[in-house]
Amino acid sequence: MEFLNIFGLIFTIVLMIPNIIYALKFKDCFENKWSNKRLEIIEQIGRFGCIAFMTINIPGTWFGWWSDEALALYLIGDTILAVLYCVLWIILFNKNNLVRALSLSIIPATLFFYSGIMSRSIPLIFFSIVFAFSHIVISYKNAK
Repeated sequence: MEFLNIFGLIFTIVLMIPNIIYALKFKDCFENKWSNKRLEIIEQIGRFGCIAFMTINIPGTWFGWWSDEALALYLIGDTILAVLYCVLWIILFNKNNLVRALSLSIIPATLFFYSGIMSRSIPLIFFSIVFAFSHIVISYKNAK
């Protein structure tokens, strides 16, 4: 598992599933009401960086788990966050409010950041911070 983080791939797929279901049900669901092109570009860079570095480990930038216990904590923490994200998607599916916007942006940002810390992935930590800031701001502005 030196180059590919299968756990990160699985967690990324789990986070995408509710978004795909929602997008299929509501065709224009992810249209931004608040427009800031620069921040949207930064968000996409952060998002794709997180997706890439959740699954791909580049030697010299990723140092792995410092112990078996750290790997277990990574798996437990990411599982809790992914399940919480999916449960909130189910509960808030037909809602369009600030609670939904913030919870469904903070949780994945937290999962990416936590994963970066636990796997000691410098690029994932960096992109998770970029994603968190931009995604939470855009979600907040769109929900207002």
